[in-house]
Amino acid sequence: MRQYLESLRDTERFGTELARLCTEPAPRAVFFQGELGTGKTTLIQAVVRSLPGSDQAEVSSPSFNIVNFYPTNPPVVHFDLYRLRDASQEESLLEYLGSEEYLLLVEWSEHLPRQYWPQDHVLVRLGFEGQGRSVEITCSGKFDRWQE
Repeated sequence: MRQYLESLRDTERFGTELARLCTEPAPRAVFFQGELGTGKTTLIQAVVRSLPGSDQAEVSSPSFNIVNFYPTNPPVVHFDLYRLRDASQEESLLEYLGSEEYLLLVEWSEHLPRQYWPQDHVLVRLGFEGQGRSVEITCSGKFDRWQE
């Protein structure tokens, strides 16, 4: 599935739709990729703000501490792997992979070798396109039906 996001408002709407898809039954791992400035954190903020309990969550990029937790429903674990060369060494990340209890949102997922990714996941690739952003979603495992 591919979409064009012309504005910040489009990105926020898309994040709301992604949050809707990430509720029962849904993937518990969503991986984000894209160059600096393509809107990964903005999109994650929109996802989290759309979940119940988000009024208790201050969503920011966890670039320096690597992980943030948000008390939403479902609870969100937000990783930013930008500073890691090989995220497979990050034990706190590995414990959440494949968890059904949390919604795992991972920025810079290209730093985590694919062998660690759960079979059931969604990959969101963002890129620059004209004045806006392109978004390509690839679903794997039981969520591949989303691509229709």
